[in-house]
Amino acid sequence: MTSSTSLSAHLLSIHHDGSKRYVLSSADTDLHLGDEVTIRLRAAVDAPIERILLRTCPDGEQFFAEMQIENSGNSSACNWWQAKLRLSMPLTSYRFLLFTKDGIWWYNGSGLHRHVPTDAEDFRLLADYAAPVWVRDSVFYQIFPDRFWDGDPASNVHNGEFEYQGLQSRSLGWGEKQSGWPEAMVEFYGGDLPGVEQRLDYLTDLGVNAIYFNPIFTAYSNHRYDVVDYYNVDPHLGGDSALTSLRLATAERGMRFIVDIVPNHCGVEHPWFKSALQDPNAPTADYFNFHQHPDEYESWLGVRSLPKLNYRSQNLRDTVYAGPNAIFRYWLKAPYAVDGWRVDVANMLARHGKDQLEAEVWAGIRQAVKEENPSAYLLGENFFDSSQQLQGDRLDASMNYFGFANPIGYWLNCFEVNQHAEPRNVKSKVTWSTQALVDSWQASRAAIPWVIARQQFNLLGSHDTPRFINVLDHDQARNRLAVAFLLTYLGVPCIYYGDEIGMTGRDALEARNCMIWDSTQWDASLRAFYQTLIKLRRTSPALIDGGFQVLLAEENLLAYLRDTDEEQIIVIGNRGPAAHPAGLLSVEHGAISNGTIFQELFTGQTSTVMNGNLPLPELSAGVQIWQTV
Repeated sequence: MTSSTSLSAHLLSIHHDGSKRYVLSSADTDLHLGDEVTIRLRAAVDAPIERILLRTCPDGEQFFAEMQIENSGNSSACNWWQAKLRLSMPLTSYRFLLFTKDGIWWYNGSGLHRHVPTDAEDFRLLADYAAPVWVRDSVFYQIFPDRFWDGDPASNVHNGEFEYQGLQSRSLGWGEKQSGWPEAMVEFYGGDLPGVEQRLDYLTDLGVNAIYFNPIFTAYSNHRYDVVDYYNVDPHLGGDSALTSLRLATAERGMRFIVDIVPNHCGVEHPWFKSALQDPNAPTADYFNFHQHPDEYESWLGVRSLPKLNYRSQNLRDTVYAGPNAIFRYWLKAPYAVDGWRVDVANMLARHGKDQLEAEVWAGIRQAVKEENPSAYLLGENFFDSSQQLQGDRLDASMNYFGFANPIGYWLNCFEVNQHAEPRNVKSKVTWSTQALVDSWQASRAAIPWVIARQQFNLLGSHDTPRFINVLDHDQARNRLAVAFLLTYLGVPCIYYGDEIGMTGRDALEARNCMIWDSTQWDASLRAFYQTLIKLRRTSPALIDGGFQVLLAEENLLAYLRDTDEEQIIVIGNRGPAAHPAGLLSVEHGAISNGTIFQELFTGQTSTVMNGNLPLPELSAGVQIWQTV
């Protein structure tokens, strides 16, 4: 990857992405086979470019098309080069070959290159892809059901109601301190779906319009990833009728929701597994991998309470996704009509040693889900590189730890890696550079089609991580900077419940503490900050449909542009600790015309572009967001 610091200003002005300024469709809708699109590339008017070719590879054979400069009238901000492209394949990849006075350059999703790149980071267009269009202007809110609000105390778990893994269930008062692991697994606070319904006005006031629920199906633990019945909502959460009621209440508010599903493993108390343990010839015995029946079987990461499901079994496939009333299909239908699925450990599904069945299983899951609801959002959990699952034939998105949250954490705190075995946590004391953040983001975008990148599920933390404010050692300025990135970066933002009021948690266990409803304990200023950004994210054309370009990457400063024909937004983040002095931000390479007026979101201050620069006031550690007026 070519560092932006080593390029001339002319080369910095070269830009293309998959947004609608750069890929024009006559129908202005999602793309279909046979469509002709116009591919556009932007460059400075005085860039020393002599010729540009658009390189594609239809049916595996390289093809170059000549690009022409558009007649832009009196505009002097940039030149637009264009060429027509007919979509003859479900996935079309392309890049650009530029002839300049100092030789040729290749330009693809990872930037400018002197060498001939492989096709791996070409720009990509998907045709006839069933996109969940509704997520594009959505802001999600993640809810861990047992910890949000107790709406029906009559359904609460009682002390000693059941024993699980040698532990007696316990009922705790709202906000009471949890025990440590494993006792905490069977401690319940009474949060349920009626409680969520009772608090929908809070979510509406915050501004979010979509919910991601951790598992809601019947299980013995409070996290419910050890499901024992995929066809019933846990009675302690209100049962199926509570989900039906919640569906109606959210629909009245124009709110969507998706639900966690666990197809990789089930709970050890699931009837499927209990039957298989008792009888090696049971109908569900081939749902599992027994090395030596009944004592040795495959489980998720060796956790024996979570036996791994075996997708060599056609009966299992029929039950989980292929059959007419399969689990993946069942809950997408009325009266529940969930709007999509978050698939637990999606990176591990249908993978076990020599049996790497993920491609065919994911194809089947996607087919089933989209047959029931073409606009359903199919989201997968993956802490790592999920690009192979994000090419349009498997997932619609992944939980974007790898391509968004982790790089921000590395930049604002320190680089670290974690795993379920020793060494469990490895950190570096060396400060992570801003360019490393930029390059990590760009590498992840370059590996997937733009239509997927714009619906990636961005987050800062979840039920599996410490609260992000704890990651930052309670640095409020850096926390607000991270929140601003979350709500202005390319993709779909998700807020973990309570982050908006300043809830803390040193680890995943504390991150699951009960939601605080006493508003005197809230960080009201932080919540107002969230509300402002959520409103911007849901109403701004540049944030909903816009492109993405980095304008500046310095030691502690990052500035990027989100742009459409209607609007331009510049986000400037300073990680500190020192303030960045007042000065000029070069925006000429973002094709922003002289005379363009910007207004800062939080202060209302205005500034006008002059001589290709935007004058900026001093920026303390934190963020400024400038929007055209």
